[in-house]
Amino acid sequence: MFVVTLKFSANKAKAPALMEGHNAWIKRGFDEGIFFLSGSIQPSAGGAVLAHDISRPDLETRVQEDPFVVEDVVTADILEITPGRTDERLAFLKA
Repeated sequence: MFVVTLKFSANKAKAPALMEGHNAWIKRGFDEGIFFLSGSIQPSAGGAVLAHDISRPDLETRVQEDPFVVEDVVTADILEITPGRTDERLAFLKA
């Protein structure tokens, strides 16, 4: 399981022009079953994505395809978590 943080850089003002492409990137992650949560980091600091069922190298490649990353609107950081204990609703993360 991975937590991807996308923290705004000094180029945050470019975000509105790239939002359609960024949203398409997020949608593709959901459609392909890789992303299972996305949202904003408050207050207005960027965004985060929870991902699973992907290797770290493949996720790194995917993150580099986000238009926000390509255009340096955000800096991305990937935190890898090996679930040890989960609520039964999240048991799929241990697979």
